[in-house]
Amino acid sequence: MILGLDLPTIWAFIIAFAIFAYVVMDGFDLGIGILFPVLPVGRERDSAMNSIAPVWDGNETWLVLGGGGLMAAFPLAYGMILSALYAPIIAMLLALIFRGVAFEFRWRDPGHRAAWDFAFSLGSIVATFAQGVTLGALLQGIAVEGRGYVGGWFDWLTPFSILVGVSLVIGYALLGATWLIMKSEDSLQARCYRLAFGLGVGVILAMAAVSAATPFLREAYWQRWFAWPQVLFTAQVPLLVAIATVVFFWSLKRLHHYTPFLVSLGLFALGLIGLGISLFPYVVPPVVTIWDAAAPASSLKFMLVGAVIMVPIILAYTGYSYWVFRGKTGHEGYH
Repeated sequence: MILGLDLPTIWAFIIAFAIFAYVVMDGFDLGIGILFPVLPVGRERDSAMNSIAPVWDGNETWLVLGGGGLMAAFPLAYGMILSALYAPIIAMLLALIFRGVAFEFRWRDPGHRAAWDFAFSLGSIVATFAQGVTLGALLQGIAVEGRGYVGGWFDWLTPFSILVGVSLVIGYALLGATWLIMKSEDSLQARCYRLAFGLGVGVILAMAAVSAATPFLREAYWQRWFAWPQVLFTAQVPLLVAIATVVFFWSLKRLHHYTPFLVSLGLFALGLIGLGISLFPYVVPPVVTIWDAAAPASSLKFMLVGAVIMVPIILAYTGYSYWVFRGKTGHEGYH
């Protein structure tokens, strides 16, 4: 126990923070790739790429921290989750590599830029969809017997997981559009205001669909959301989503530059809170809790020392990078 909290709980929150940081920093990055097909070739695409060029390759740091933290802190859960979700996870990793190569080569090989643009967009869409499918499959539960996965190769592929995958694609596209509102000017910014309105409607509908379906996946989810008296707490989440929705569309109407992006991040934060309400304390629903899957206490303590040192350093470096490259971006090229 540390400061009244047990180590598995502390590590669960560290991994949750890493996941949210990844969504914050790589979500708009992937979102720009998702939006690429609707951006005109030339100045607008170049400006969109330049807006993420200084920071894009560091955004996956949080994905590594989340995945590495899960393996080290909850090795049993790591083995079960990967056994059940090899296909979407491998698809995500290959897509991230694919789009990374395309990002660099679209500038270095202008003769084939159209092909690299297509690869960048396809990699972004596949990576995002695979992340959503992985989340949906985890939320609907993994077939476990003893200490191993006993399901089939395609158990992850269900209507619910596809719904979550599509929803995440829409959500990341919204982050990309609102990021470009904040970072661009003139025709690209005007286009992104229009895109953000439609994507905002799509995100709210997607959140409503996923939220409506989740309690019916398992009785435990229904109880966590609607049993008395915790419903008094859980009801605040949809209330805050409604407030954030009003603020979001109001900020678009007023042509604010920063508010749409910040409110979009707030919607993702509320989604993560809702996910936590449904899952906690299970790391592999419906049977494996964070305490069942945790590594030995000595290992958790040792790793916590490293996390306490390294996470603030990563945050400081990341914050400094974004501060240095703040402001509007141009279209001159990536160097």
